[in-house]
Amino acid sequence: MSKALVFAAYGGPETQEFVERPAPAPGPGELAIEVKAAGVNPADWKIRAGQMGSHWPLPAPMGREASGVVTAVGAEVENFAVGDMVLGLAAKGQGTFAKHTVLDAAQTVQKPEELSFADAAALPVAGATAYDVTHQIELEPGQTMLILGAGGGVGLMAAQIGNVHKFTVIGVASAAKQELVESTGATFVASGEGAAGRVRAIAPEGVDVLIDLVGGQALRDLAVVAKDPSVIISTADPTTVQQLGGVAVVRTREGLEKITGVAQYGLVDPQVTDRYSLDRAAEAVAMVEAGHTAGKVIIEP
Repeated sequence: MSKALVFAAYGGPETQEFVERPAPAPGPGELAIEVKAAGVNPADWKIRAGQMGSHWPLPAPMGREASGVVTAVGAEVENFAVGDMVLGLAAKGQGTFAKHTVLDAAQTVQKPEELSFADAAALPVAGATAYDVTHQIELEPGQTMLILGAGGGVGLMAAQIGNVHKFTVIGVASAAKQELVESTGATFVASGEGAAGRVRAIAPEGVDVLIDLVGGQALRDLAVVAKDPSVIISTADPTTVQQLGGVAVVRTREGLEKITGVAQYGLVDPQVTDRYSLDRAAEAVAMVEAGHTAGKVIIEP
């Protein structure tokens, strides 16, 4: 039997519970793994809360990304074998806050020896998103990249990618995350009222790209510092960014492979700051839901 965290109804944390089940078997195009680490993301609680639609059959497993060891290979899968160390996204209907799960082989890559399982588990969602959003608009070295929400898992990796490309990176985050944001080479700006003015003081002519990881009013307030509305890209609020004249992030299949290679050579650090056992998975989700995380939260079964 295998343990997994699920939510039995759409709503708050009280709907979450552990279940015992047989280890899931892979279907065509899928890989079964023993989970070594799983990343926690805002999408995990937003799905449970019904903020991303209510089409998940209940009880629904939680968690979208994981690293682990392949235990079975489904039909039509090539280039993977039992015993391989991998990282990837959960297959449809599966969750990663579990001892065993099933990954989508098309969104899974081999884990380099240089990466720990914990760091690898931070890449399929946050890392791949950071790669895609920082490469959607082509910048030249020295041009300015503003990141709204720079203190989370995606933001910290996006800032590091910007630093690798020698962009001028400005990171907006809460005061508690200043040291972490500055560790990426970014210039820190405190979030909240007056943030746009503080950015203007650093970049008086405006920014060449605005990467939004927060959405809502915070995005509206900072949109004025973009040189042109078309250079605003959001991972968090496609409706608002389109109203402002910007675009939503475009996800690619290459993003995960690319960011894994970048991390393998030590050019970015996934910034895993908190680790929880599977028994404490609910605490890990609550920490991310409260918005108090700095860096990446990982669950290790």
